Amino acid sequence: MTCINDKLGQDETQRASKLLVYYCRNLHSLPDFGEDNPTVPQMNARLKMTLIGSWLKLLKAQIRVGFQSFNKGTTPFAAAMGYHLKNAVTGVAPDFTIDYTKVVISVGDLDKINSPGVATTEDAQLDFSWLANGSLQYGSATDKLTFVVYNPAKKEFAFSVGLVQRSALSYDMMLPVAWSGDEVESWLSVVSLNGKVVSNSQYLGSTAVL
Repeated sequence: MTCINDKLGQDETQRASKLLVYYCRNLHSLPDFGEDNPTVPQMNARLKMTLIGSWLKLLKAQIRVGFQSFNKGTTPFAAAMGYHLKNAVTGVAPDFTIDYTKVVISVGDLDKINSPGVATTEDAQLDFSWLANGSLQYGSATDKLTFVVYNPAKKEFAFSVGLVQRSALSYDMMLPVAWSGDEVESWLSVVSLNGKVVSNSQYLGSTAVL
């Protein structure tokens, strides 16, 4: 099975190209699941794979774009599975959960958004804002933003894909009315105008929806 180990630079201001990614082919990266009498480690691995796999399936379209550079000996979805199994599972068996702070929607070289933030001023709406990048090392004012919002209570996602450019500096995203009063998790990523290059995604935290 193809697996991926990653190491993010400790300085969050480092360019996305500083992301060190190592591929490996490791036949022992996952235990051999026997049909009968699975061991405790095997059962735990199954639980983790089910948790991450079912969650990422809802993000397949975003993973296909965000992990598009992982196409040698693996697939975007397999690379995303490998990363999240290693880095984004928390808790003690059998109560494993996803560590949303470690979730990655995209991996790439485009400059990230400068100082993004989230506010709530209207019912069932998130108000995103950010600062101008100034001089871009790798990117353009026409780069498009993708926003991913997850409601853990309802196990539902909301997406905004390519509706606003980097230069806009703000965006108000409508959410389902039924989400009012819920806590949501949100991320953003940047995609070039031609869709072929992305940024490292950014986690924007947990927000209570009005």
